[in-house]
This record gives sequence, structure tokens and C-alpha cells, in this order.
Amino acid sequence: MPSIGFDRLYYATITEDANGDETYGTPLPLGKGMTADLEVEINEAKLYADDGTVAVVKEFKDGKITLGVDDIGASVASDLTGAQIDDNKVLISQSENGGQPVAVGFRAKLSTGKYRYYWVYRVIFGVPSTNLKTKGENITFSTPTIEGTIMRRNKLDGQGKHPWKCEVDEGALNVPPTVISGWYTQVYEPTFAAVG
Repeated sequence: MPSIGFDRLYYATITEDANGDETYGTPLPLGKGMTADLEVEINEAKLYADDGTVAVVKEFKDGKITLGVDDIGASVASDLTGAQIDDNKVLISQSENGGQPVAVGFRAKLSTGKYRYYWVYRVIFGVPSTNLKTKGENITFSTPTIEGTIMRRNKLDGQGKHPWKCEVDEGALNVPPTVISGWYTQVYEPTFAAVG
């Protein structure tokens, strides 16, 4: 289904326990979303026998997310990139800074008028790019772009696998209304029925 919009861009900080399993903080607004580009890389292996392919395995390797936003405030930039806010509340980017992983959530408006909701479970962002241009005859807006590397989550889901993204369509059959209404109150945790 085609999408015709993008909004409600949020992030959640991550803390890790001794095993590296993630616990997500309360989601916070990242900025007003303008664009989101999601690229995924897949590892692929083929097994050949009797002069043909007999098995193919494709698994998530990593990905890249590029976000265009109206503005990234100092506290958000600090959370995403590891930049420091000094005593005078000035954002200082240092060469030694490195961002901590965060989860990123957003929604895309579908042509039906409903929304598709997303959480990307583990992203490490770099320093936002800035493009500035002097005023000329026409007014041109300059907005930041921030790029992050998507990784799989350390914490296993109920099937013993490492999720990297979740998504759900508003109004889809058998989706409990609380999934949509609670989307931005906490990062969605996969739920699977007990087997056995």
C-alpha cells in the first residue's frame, strides 16, 4: 500500500544489562519528521549441489536510516550523537564523541487514510549534516539530516531471535487497539504465544 505522509518521529534511549540486553527509556520527540529513508543489507548464502542451487539463506546484516527533520535540539543531539552540553548550555561536538544506540519510532500515512507504525530497535547515529545557503531572490529552507546505522537488537524475542524492526498497520485485522494507542508510550516489545 503506498504511503503519502510521514510524521510522529520519536526516539528512546537504550540501557543495557550485563548481557547486553536492551531496556528502552520513555519515547521522546526527535523533531518534526520530513523524510525517512531506510536501506537494508542482507547476507546471502547459496548451497550448490548436482549442478544447481539447493538452498538459499538470506539474513539481515545491517541497515542505514537517514532522517530529514526540521530541527534537532541540543538535548536530542546529545542523546543521539554523544555531543556534550557545556555549563552555558552550548552543544559541543568533540572528535571523541560517539552516540549510544537508540530506538527510533515513526509512522507513515497510507493512501487509505490510516497509518503504518514503525519502531527500529537499535540505531547508532552520526553527527547531523548541516547545509546552509545565503538568502537570494528566493527563500530556501535549510534543515538538518542525520544518518544512523541499524543493527539487530541484542535482546531475544519470544522466539529466540534478534528483531531489528517492527511495523503494524492501523486497522489491520486482529490488531488490539492498545497496540496503536500505546505506540509512543513505550517501545513495542514483540509478543508471541507460548509454544507447547
